[in-house]
Amino acid sequence: MSKKLYVGNLSYDVTEEDLKKNFGEIGECIAANIVRDKYSGNSRGFGFVEMATEEEAQEAIRKLNGVELSGRKITVQEARPRKETPKRPFGRSGFGRRERF
Repeated sequence: MSKKLYVGNLSYDVTEEDLKKNFGEIGECIAANIVRDKYSGNSRGFGFVEMATEEEAQEAIRKLNGVELSGRKITVQEARPRKETPKRPFGRSGFGRRERF
């Protein structure tokens, strides 16, 4: 079963291909994704890598956590499930609105 890893402190010029290449040296890297700003498209400095097995994921954490990639020491750890955030009606927070009578 595959295992997803969080990769943090990425340089803004690191690409998905760079991640696949580096993690592929440890084991089978199924996918690599860099999280980007939805407006500018620039990297947010972190991403996720999916390794083929739990053993390869643990080895990647052991060997790559703290290693320098494009001038920055990256953080590699197991990805945690995303927290559910409550949906706001109509995309508004309600702050700054005044009651009208």
